[in-house]
Amino acid sequence: MENLLFENKKKLDHIINKNGRRQSSLIHVLQDIQNEFNYLPEDALEYVSDSMKISPSKVFSVATFYENFSLIPKGKNIIKICDGTACHVKKSTPVLDALRKELSIDGKKHTTDDLLFTLETVSCLGACGLAPVITINGKVYGKVSPESAVELIRKIKEEI
Repeated sequence: MENLLFENKKKLDHIINKNGRRQSSLIHVLQDIQNEFNYLPEDALEYVSDSMKISPSKVFSVATFYENFSLIPKGKNIIKICDGTACHVKKSTPVLDALRKELSIDGKKHTTDDLLFTLETVSCLGACGLAPVITINGKVYGKVSPESAVELIRKIKEEI
């Protein structure tokens, strides 16, 4: 924990104090940490364990149990592409391939080297009537084509 920067300690203390130091607040604390850092850094989890007096194994088990938590860094912009039945039938795979090519990432690597984009496939985004669907930072884009999806990414890159 010596590696934890002072500024990060202040952020973590604020998050912990805001949510309360009760064990029942752990999930809320982890959600806020992930919102702050885009993932759950290991040193932050250790700090939470010490600060909240919860065993490290309990903190790590909660952090790894829920699919929404990530122990690896994610990009500033989170792209989710649906690969549910409706989207798959409506050709989400070519959209995925085009996004991977545009972002220079593959099936094993999900985040760009500059930490600007993370591309994730999900089972369902709940917008089957708009298939194929992607979300970028929670905003839904329906009936996307490989070309329109790449255009969305290029527009974000221009704004950066």
